[in-house]
Amino acid sequence: MAADCCSAKSSTLETLARQRDQRRVLLIVLAINAVMFALEFGAGVIAGSTALMADASDMLGDAVVYAVSLFALARSDRWKAGAAMLKGVVILALGVGIAVNVALKIGSGVPPSSTLMVTFGGLALAANAVCLVLLTRFRRQDVNMASTWECSRNDVINNCGVLLAAALVWWLASPWPDIVIGGLMALIFLRSAVRVIAEAAPQLRTA
Repeated sequence: MAADCCSAKSSTLETLARQRDQRRVLLIVLAINAVMFALEFGAGVIAGSTALMADASDMLGDAVVYAVSLFALARSDRWKAGAAMLKGVVILALGVGIAVNVALKIGSGVPPSSTLMVTFGGLALAANAVCLVLLTRFRRQDVNMASTWECSRNDVINNCGVLLAAALVWWLASPWPDIVIGGLMALIFLRSAVRVIAEAAPQLRTA
């Protein structure tokens, strides 16, 4: 009986410690994404880069995602599944927004500043790499943290896309690399949104 009690207490303490670690990491990545959104979006507007603004918008979306994850940490499986579903909807909205931005960029036809794209795209890549490393050890703990890790993984891919677009814009002196990379980023968002929603939906129904 005493052994069962100690075992139950140990399990409870382990769960609480894990949630405390999750909360600390989520607060760190939330702060990183909030700061990077302000820096990168401003640079994207000045540079006239669709890819850079799309990446910055993703930073804002991730800040919202991490805030939702923090809210769901100590709650039931239903709350966690609901938080993951909300994150899927946020990712979907970002994908649609980026697609609209790409369409507008096609109409303007003005090449963006490759120098600003490289500078802030590289800074964003470093920031998101740190976030991804911090979140990796939590990715298999529950659907909430899995979807959070998915968002951060997408960020790293997007940052590499921004740097590739910057190099091609400089080389070709054309807006099309920025437009194409922005379009690919939109597709990545949409694919990820479908995956997160598909994983969350059955758990939300059965929780």
